[in-house]
Amino acid sequence: MSTVPVQPSKPAARVLPPNPLQALIVVGGFAALLYLIEFVDAVLPADLDQFGIIARDSSGLDGILWAPLLHAGWAHLVSNTLPLLVLAFLAMANGLAQWVAVTATIWLVSGVGVWLTGDGGTVTVGASGLCFGWLLFLLVRGLFTRSVLHIALALVLLGYWGTMLFGVLPGDPRISWQGHLFGALGGILAAWLVSMGNRSVTKQAAA
Repeated sequence: MSTVPVQPSKPAARVLPPNPLQALIVVGGFAALLYLIEFVDAVLPADLDQFGIIARDSSGLDGILWAPLLHAGWAHLVSNTLPLLVLAFLAMANGLAQWVAVTATIWLVSGVGVWLTGDGGTVTVGASGLCFGWLLFLLVRGLFTRSVLHIALALVLLGYWGTMLFGVLPGDPRISWQGHLFGALGGILAAWLVSMGNRSVTKQAAA
């Protein structure tokens, strides 16, 4: 009789949140917050957009925190709503704690990137950087997990929102391609960090 070492199991490859109701409440609540802020901005009017990111200006550095919560009008917010709801929900597949860490990574990388490389004399606002980050997180996650489910979901998202990726290239001067590009890079970084964390857990289980 011989013994064979037990191989540690990989983290479950989920495509939907483990607690869908919680995910819907969190994502829906975040979207509602964006609409509330835009409503306040329109009604007062409060000119909240001035608190966005002003590239390479120390007075606009704190805009890194506020920019994703602000939008340049209702049309801007509405255009971001569907991808925000869908992509944020799907990015919560491994639970709320990981989603918060992934979102914080994208938020920071996108904001810092805009502050460093954005067009001078302009204010950048909007949650599209987050949307690009969640999309790229979901697209490249399968490369790290090697999960058929994750790759299949990535192909579906690529088919539906693939043209969105052209937004990382310079084009319309009214649109911050820098926010899109660095949001996407933040999503890739977050996927890599998650994979490193999963490998660390697997190694500890094998020890």
